[in-house]
Amino acid sequence: MSINEAELAQARTAWGDALIAIAKAYEAQGIEGARAVAESVLDTAYGYNLGPVLFKPTLASGEKTFRPTRQGALSYFVGHDPEYPLDSGFGIKGWRDVQSKTAAHFIDGDVAMWMGWVTMTDKESQITRVDKSWGYKKDAEGRLRIVLHHSSLPYRP
Repeated sequence: MSINEAELAQARTAWGDALIAIAKAYEAQGIEGARAVAESVLDTAYGYNLGPVLFKPTLASGEKTFRPTRQGALSYFVGHDPEYPLDSGFGIKGWRDVQSKTAAHFIDGDVAMWMGWVTMTDKESQITRVDKSWGYKKDAEGRLRIVLHHSSLPYRP
């Protein structure tokens, strides 16, 4: 069950669509709606069922920078978790468009890595561009699961 380039592209599109869905759920149904969508995304797109996910969100710092647990990832996307008081909910920031541009990828059987740029546009047409890396593993059912997610703001000298 080798991964192919089309599956990598589809996984990136699905991630962007999920981020937009979290934002729209928040606007329509508040934090509980956003949390329900984010939980579904974590359960279908990420590999927390396979073990810890190596997740370094864009806007995380200090002792809670890395999020190897589902709870930590959920807090990053929707906030409102007293264990992560600095999280404001990256997924509830009004996203309306997400595009990715590949710098490079690596595929070896059921494991693949991708890095590039992800550009997100919010409902006010404000653009946020991040440097991103994802690592994927195909699970027993043949679904790509994110097992590495690293995101950072571009370096500005």
